[in-house]
Amino acid sequence: MATEIKVPTLGESVTEGTIAEWLKQPGDAVAADEPIVSLETDKVAVEVPSPVAGVIGELKAKIGDTVEVGAVIATVEEGATAAAPAPAPATSHADDPEQAAEIDREIEALPKGNEPEDHTVSMSPAVRRAVLEAGVDPTQIKGSGKDGRLTKEDVLAAAAAKKAAPAPSTSAPAPAPAPAPAPVASGGRHEERVKMTRLRQTIARRLKGAQEEAALLTTFNDVDMTAVIEAREAYKDLFAKKHGIKLGFMSFFAKASCLALKDIPSVNAYIDGDEIVYHDYVDISVAVSAPNGLVVPVVRNADAMSFAEIEQSIADYGQKAKDGTLTMQDMQGGTFTISNGGVFGSLMSTPIINPPQSAVLGLHRIEDRPVARNGQVVIRPMMYIALSYDHRIIDGREAVTALKIIKEAIEDPMRMLIDL
Repeated sequence: MATEIKVPTLGESVTEGTIAEWLKQPGDAVAADEPIVSLETDKVAVEVPSPVAGVIGELKAKIGDTVEVGAVIATVEEGATAAAPAPAPATSHADDPEQAAEIDREIEALPKGNEPEDHTVSMSPAVRRAVLEAGVDPTQIKGSGKDGRLTKEDVLAAAAAKKAAPAPSTSAPAPAPAPAPAPVASGGRHEERVKMTRLRQTIARRLKGAQEEAALLTTFNDVDMTAVIEAREAYKDLFAKKHGIKLGFMSFFAKASCLALKDIPSVNAYIDGDEIVYHDYVDISVAVSAPNGLVVPVVRNADAMSFAEIEQSIADYGQKAKDGTLTMQDMQGGTFTISNGGVFGSLMSTPIINPPQSAVLGLHRIEDRPVARNGQVVIRPMMYIALSYDHRIIDGREAVTALKIIKEAIEDPMRMLIDL
């Protein structure tokens, strides 16, 4: 009996998705609730599981096809068995998102080659499991999937090649490698056209729309990070021991932003038609870099959260973004955004607001700079901060005041404790 696999509901206002990767092929055995296909929507990647155990039958859509919610994309033959099922290793892990972090840590422990430090490999849970079981380095495998992604077949082929490679002889020292031949200039230049992913198309459309519709303006300030750095150094061990999470800078800026947004409500509001919508709560969208692009999950009720709760929420979102398990609900809403370009080395930038929000705080790298204090020039760890805002709803005085409140709270963290 064949069971149809349909495109599930993908979230509010999302009616279609794109086939990003088939995790199973016709004839492959599949367990109940095991993912068989990865769908890419405007905001997130979603893995569709099989509702029954059996064998994959017909695939009714190809990689890159756009499929609507409810469309049949594959069939599973219930009760059937694969022609030649491979015995599962005793240490096999299920494709459970809760085990993704542990799998990634084990992958990180695998021997690495001489790949560049910024090399990134995007892997689905099924591929991560195959990498772990095969004991291969994923950064040394060329992916054959969409946008160069690794597939399970790539990993199995690399494992087979690794086993077939002859072991190096220990009876005599290996000869010195011959010098590589000088590259021959062919005179040719190459171009490659790659279709934009749905996520990248949505990012481009939303950011361009923000520029065209909003009256964008950016105000800057600089912050002396001495007090926050000293606080982290003094309490980081106790904080980690009590809460099980590291004390980072983002929680300080989130709490400082909450002070500013409570004092300047327009920075926490947005325009809806000819009305202004104000909020008595603060939901902070935190920009997170994911393998397929920038995503902004929402830390809800940040004004009522502790430092530890904010740090834990951000850490959880960061791991989910890395694993590709963020949901539509994780990214819906948000009244204000914080984007930290400093982790990539940015000195200064003008961030773009995340519609329909009216403001975004941009953080940048910390560097020692000479500043004047009490008539003397001293060296302090300084950071430039930027607040981009929609001038239609936020006046310049309000924007500058909000950024100044954030600056003062970071330079004197006691203000966050006594709500000043």
